Amino acid sequence: MGMIKNFIACVLLVVLFLQNSCFEAELSANVTYDHRALVIDGKRRVLQSGSIHYPRSTPEVWPELIRKSKEGGLEVIETYVFWNYHEPIRGQYYFEGRFDLVRFVKTVQEAGLFLHLRIGPYACAEWNYGGFPVWLHFIPGIQFRKTNNPFKEEMKRFLAKIVDLMKQENLFASQGGPIILAQVENEYGNVEWAYGVGGELYVKWAADTAVNLNTSVPWVMCQQEDAPDPIINTCNGFYCDGFTPNSPSKPIMWTENYSGWFLSFGYAVPFRPVEDLAFAVARFFETGGTFQNYYMYFGGTNFGRTAGGPLVATSYDYDAPIDEYGFIRQPKWGHLRELHKAIKLCEEYLISSDPTHQKLGAKLEAHIYHKSSNDCAAFLANYDSSSDANVTFNGNVYFLPAWSVSILPDCKNVVFNTAKVISQRNIGDHPFAQQKNVNELLLASSAFSWYEEKVGISGNRSFVRPDLAEQINTTKDTSDYLWYTASIHVMPGQGKEVFLNIESLGHAALVFVNKKLVAFGYGNHDFANFSINKKIELNEGINTLDILSMMVGLQNYGAWFDVAGAGLFSVILIDLKNGKRDLSSGEWIYQVGVEGEYIGLDKISLANSSFWKQGSTLPVNKSLIWYKTTFLAPEGKGPLALNLASMGKGQAWVNGQSIGRYWSAYLAPSTGCTKKCDYRGSYDASKCQKHCGQPAQTLYHIPRTWVHPGENLLVIHEELGGDPSKISLLTKTGQDICSFVSEADPPPVDSWKPNLGVVSSSPQVRLACERGWHIAAINFASYGIPEGNCGSFRPGACHMDVLPIVQKACVGQIECSIPVSSAYLGVSAGACPGLLKALAVEAHCSI
Repeated sequence: MGMIKNFIACVLLVVLFLQNSCFEAELSANVTYDHRALVIDGKRRVLQSGSIHYPRSTPEVWPELIRKSKEGGLEVIETYVFWNYHEPIRGQYYFEGRFDLVRFVKTVQEAGLFLHLRIGPYACAEWNYGGFPVWLHFIPGIQFRKTNNPFKEEMKRFLAKIVDLMKQENLFASQGGPIILAQVENEYGNVEWAYGVGGELYVKWAADTAVNLNTSVPWVMCQQEDAPDPIINTCNGFYCDGFTPNSPSKPIMWTENYSGWFLSFGYAVPFRPVEDLAFAVARFFETGGTFQNYYMYFGGTNFGRTAGGPLVATSYDYDAPIDEYGFIRQPKWGHLRELHKAIKLCEEYLISSDPTHQKLGAKLEAHIYHKSSNDCAAFLANYDSSSDANVTFNGNVYFLPAWSVSILPDCKNVVFNTAKVISQRNIGDHPFAQQKNVNELLLASSAFSWYEEKVGISGNRSFVRPDLAEQINTTKDTSDYLWYTASIHVMPGQGKEVFLNIESLGHAALVFVNKKLVAFGYGNHDFANFSINKKIELNEGINTLDILSMMVGLQNYGAWFDVAGAGLFSVILIDLKNGKRDLSSGEWIYQVGVEGEYIGLDKISLANSSFWKQGSTLPVNKSLIWYKTTFLAPEGKGPLALNLASMGKGQAWVNGQSIGRYWSAYLAPSTGCTKKCDYRGSYDASKCQKHCGQPAQTLYHIPRTWVHPGENLLVIHEELGGDPSKISLLTKTGQDICSFVSEADPPPVDSWKPNLGVVSSSPQVRLACERGWHIAAINFASYGIPEGNCGSFRPGACHMDVLPIVQKACVGQIECSIPVSSAYLGVSAGACPGLLKALAVEAHCSI
């Protein structure tokens, strides 16, 4: 009996071993490429990808962001790796919290998605110093991004560190992990000319170094025409349908398709119409592309001092399909999801052949993909920026709006057109735009404490130089601030009224004469340099000149960006009686940082310190002042927004965590925005803008996990002057959504089934709430020819009240679908004869 038990046990062990071996074999994947596509386990793949940068959100929300990305039709998540935060001190690594790279990659894997790891280690990404650690700048003899041995040694060491970390955790595809692609360098081709032969040699070295790390997955270099084999050179830009790799053996890949653009202080808010974005994607796949990535799919937040520069804002929303707070942005997310479904229907055709081009007219064309001579999929394109057209293809006539692409998965039926947006829309252009769906908590002025900083040098941290010091080399980016202090001696008989001229490389400066604020100067994102010309009055004898120079993010892009300077380079007094006095080469006293930083006023441990003062009158509109208060966390689980519209410029912390820089006082130009941006025609970052004449940003993201039950600490460092009594805390309590679909619109893409054609012949209104909410009410429903826009629909001349039918289908549901047909809506077929009818619905979602 014992022998039988032992035999059975051995058999079970063998079975378990074989099962585990098979399981491992199933998970591991072989990733290669050919001229058409990435090849995963021997099969070409057409892949939709999206960028999510792990430090721009928090680990607690990564799963939800990735889930929404997958539901949106993505199969790959793309991220940079941020060297400066992973190695803040040479040889000392940090992979915790928001910077837990392994946890992020594993979260992607758990969702069943692939990952493209852009190690760089140069990132750009509007990230501080482009992702390089500042200590790198101070290595003797170093020159970034060229054949310079000190730089190559450090870059190679960090590349190996990240690759080894991924290998140790079995995260490459060949190990059963999700990583199918890796990237070395980043957009170097845009600046390679500036580095001469040293740049060309550096590209070859970087490629060889990456390949020799033996990741077992392909490496890419974006914007790099001279990327040596086997590195794949890829395209970045608003459009990549004209891109050709540098070898006929490489696939056409798009690593950065800009879903919008980044935000800078002092600028209007850029956005990109989804019709144009969808057009760009469809054109890319139409003309032979098989991998495209949205930069960004979720943009997130530049917490702390992570924002690059100069003057990149704290919000990195990017007009992405998932907004800064993690909410789905409609109709962008929904329209792109339908596009992804349509392209997926064509995948077997796209990987089976190269496209055949067919001219259909002026700026009209078709690209056809065949599986066999009579089995094909087609893309029909009208790339005229103003004229709609009717085209004949395969004996059938198709209407093509200007600047649009139609997708025909069987070369006959249109399942999607990029210009026809029938996905639901959000009412309001910001998640906190609608007051009725927002709970606002005003922070009581009586609860504030404050600390007023001394102007100029304080303590014993100062040092003296006989010239004007460059700021970055002086502060080593340990602080945004550097005090410059000089003495001005006015002899009897000398003019007391003089002109002060200050020239700075950036980014902003406060000027004090005899401890009184006399001027404030600043640059902008495109031109960080600025001048201050101010008439000042001096006293006879010794006068003090204190200048607080401020950084707003280190430069992150451009040739030799790493040596771009900041701070003052000229200070001149002009006395109309006695001429000029150049103070630039005189004695200056310096102090890195401001007083409150050294005290540590942002820290929780000093919340009850005697440094803080409180009184009956709250000081407002004062420069260089710290404020402190507490607040109770609002109910709910969603993100919070801090409204700093009443403040000037500074930084903010919640429970010791920096939510970033703010600059509410810096208004965008009053011109350049349009009420409605025409999606037709080539897009650039300045084409579509909103909120002219307003601050770039007034609401600041507080992740829910950064607050806790009970009292929470808010600390504000105000540089210019503001009124903290008007600061408020916002939470989102619901959302209003709408849809407008006509009888002429196509049915949902997922109603198409291969070999069966369209299952449902009716278009549909589809509504869905954010997770955790349900449709609580239908505020409007009209079938006929409803008028108005989303949020302000009204019955038209032909109106049939279908409210009860829509309520029955939707109220209480997380999502619902209503066919746009007279039969379903219980309307006589003869109603409103001769008119093309549509269904308009507005709904409210809440808990």
